[in-house]
Formats: sequence, C-alpha cells, structure tokens
Amino acid sequence: MQTTEVEPQVALNSGRRMPVLGMGTATYPIPPDETITTAVIDAIALGYRHFDTASVYGSERAVGRAIATALERGLVGSREELFVTTKLWCTDMHADRVVPALQESLRTLGLEYIDLYLIHYPVRLKGEKQIVFTSEDMMTVDMPTVWEAMEKCQSLGLAKSIGVSNFTCKKLADLLNHARIPPAVNQVEVHPIWQQRKLRDFCSEKGIHVSAYSPLGAVGVFWGSDAVLECEEVKRIAQSMGKSRAQVCLRWGVEQGVSVVVKSFNKERLKENMEIFDWRLKEEDKERLSLIIPQKRLILVEPFISPNGFYKSHADFWDGDV
Repeated sequence: MQTTEVEPQVALNSGRRMPVLGMGTATYPIPPDETITTAVIDAIALGYRHFDTASVYGSERAVGRAIATALERGLVGSREELFVTTKLWCTDMHADRVVPALQESLRTLGLEYIDLYLIHYPVRLKGEKQIVFTSEDMMTVDMPTVWEAMEKCQSLGLAKSIGVSNFTCKKLADLLNHARIPPAVNQVEVHPIWQQRKLRDFCSEKGIHVSAYSPLGAVGVFWGSDAVLECEEVKRIAQSMGKSRAQVCLRWGVEQGVSVVVKSFNKERLKENMEIFDWRLKEEDKERLSLIIPQKRLILVEPFISPNGFYKSHADFWDGDV
C-alpha cells in the first residue's frame, strides 16, 4: 500500500511542532480520575504524544498523573517529548484572571509549562467554573486585554504557544488587528460533514493552524452526533479500503492539513486511531468526500443562545457560518 507525504507533526507559527494526532479527554459526565489516567498511560505506551485537556473538563489532574506515571515507568524519556494542550474557561475570560488560571491548570497538571494554551470560547461567563450554564451568565468580553494576558502567558514561558478555539473568520480578523503574537492554533469542529473550507482557507492565509475537535462527531457524548460515522460515503470508502469509518475520517482530516483531536478511552480504538499514517485516501474518494451535502455544524452551543441574550441565534454566534 502506498505511503504518505503527511507529516505526523505540524510546524506552528510559534516555532514549535505539534503532533497531528491528539488524544482528547472531554467527556460528560466526567469519569473517575483513574479511568482517564489509565487511558492516557495506555495511549502514551501506544505512541501518542499529544494530549488535549481543559480546566472545565475536569481531566487535568488525571492527565497530569498519567504523565508523571509514564515518566516514572520510562514510557517517555522526558516531558519535552509530550505536547499538552489546555484551555482558558469562560469564567476566567478577564485580563487579570488569565495568568492565574493557567498557573492553576499547571498546578493541577503538575507541569511547569503547557505546550498550547487556548481560549476555549470567545465568551465570558460570570459565576464559578462549570460546564453547565445559561445565556444569562454571559458578559461582555474585552478581547484585546484578554489576548494581551494570553501573550503574557507565552512571554513568561508558562505556555510555549497560545491560540483560540471556536473562533470564526470575523473573530480571528478582529483579534489579529490588535494581537502582538498571532494565535498559533484555532481548534474548531472539522469533519467530512462540516468541512469548514472558508475558515481553513482564512487560517491558512494568516498562518494559523486549524486543529479539529470532534473529528468523528463526538459520538456517545451528550453534545455529539453519529452523523459523521453513519455518512454513506464514509461507510463506502471504509468498506472498499478495509479501514474503519473512524480511520477514514481521521485520515481525511490529516490529508486536509488539519490536526485531529479524538477522544477515546478504549485501548483498541486508541490503537486503531493511530493507524492512519501508512496509507492514503484515493483521489476519487477525496473528491467524493468534498462533495458531501448538506454541510452541517453538529456541535451546537445552545446554552450561549437566547432571543434576549448576548447571542440571539447560532448565526449570530458563528458570524453566519452555520
């Protein structure tokens, strides 16, 4: 079978390199720490080097323990071999809370620095950190001062790279107008059902790497959908190539030039998800995937939307990209 030109790492505009396959740790309800720790240790043993967490996921402590254990067991030679992403939650979207929030995440992880620190959403919430909230909790964000604090995280060495998540072309353009350090990454929903060509083209032009969350549609999570893995074109290609539907979707992502962050705590699936670098999709299959319609955003942000709230519709939140 043909090998591929896809590099298993991508160069970021910060000068750092990021593995294109990452293990996600977002799931709800939040499982016991031991479940996550065991899965991350398994993943490191299999060869995963990129791990994605967030303060609101409740998985930072478990990920940190797994890293410490992997180092103790010699599964990796040093911390520098791993790439760890975490995120600033919406309740900390205020200039004077950004650095302390990252310091808290680092304490929870037991790490001296994070490889990539992302703004989780372009939203500020009042109240305590929690995954359940309503549009009434939303407040105005002063993005220039928040981003300045993100830049401080990098200049202090607490984060090697900084970026954003769930930003549209418009929100990125606004950010770039005042950013001293441009975001290295925009982590957004990308898969064959929601290909995000306009956003990917914009990010490519600006030197921002696009990382895909929920590249399989987040099946089995309360915000997810089985539409990606049940797509007839995906199923047909998987059958014709002797690959799993998940492998086809992940391979499609890396061939599009995006990194893919996929959550699984199942050792066999973790192994299967890694086996995407020694083959490639046929040109005609890529062409057929590019023609999938309708294109549909699957991961909605219902709690942020209210007729009387800050964002009155999904089109409002996503600046028309729905």
